[in-house]
Amino acid sequence: MYSYRLLLLSILGISSCLGQTWSLGGAAGFGFYHDATITNGSGSVQAGFGPRLSLSAVLGQNMGDYFGGEMRYTFRDGDAELKSGGQEVNMDAEAHAVHYDVLFYATPRNRKLRPYAAAGGGIKYYKATGAEYLAQPLSNFAFLTHANEVEGLLSAGGGLKYSINEHWLVRVDFRYYATPFPDKLFMPAPGAKINGWLHDFVPLAGIDWTFGK
Repeated sequence: MYSYRLLLLSILGISSCLGQTWSLGGAAGFGFYHDATITNGSGSVQAGFGPRLSLSAVLGQNMGDYFGGEMRYTFRDGDAELKSGGQEVNMDAEAHAVHYDVLFYATPRNRKLRPYAAAGGGIKYYKATGAEYLAQPLSNFAFLTHANEVEGLLSAGGGLKYSINEHWLVRVDFRYYATPFPDKLFMPAPGAKINGWLHDFVPLAGIDWTFGK
């Protein structure tokens, strides 16, 4: 623990010397997924998570006029779901994403309005919190299980930051997350096959406090 604190203090100290500014913020939004497909010899089902609340916290830094970086945590609520035609089955679930993005600004740091694009990577932790079914519909395709799983995460997006004053700014963000499909939560039935990754689209609005030089 001491070594991690020392590393963080060192990074902050070096960044201060280089004239970088830092920001700490929070945001909220409503995200939605593009499902994967599970197929067997008789047909297919859509497998993924339902649209639901999203909460996010971010620590960022400016590195010159047109570049920056952000470490972001995002909580995603949403039931695990299987859907086919008129049939649907779900289980309470949630996800937690942690990632680092490099930001590319369209305007220099002294401008009030700063559009930007972002790209990076990290991990996403999927967790099913509901009870398993004794007799589950669509079980010939997959079983919803009370399990958890960590997957690698690709992150992309963009947004706008608007400075209210020297220390406060408001922002809107759009984040796209892609991970391999969490097949421990959706256990394929014998003979069934999962096709595709899980794609998550998360619009957010929030506020940041800036500090440093």
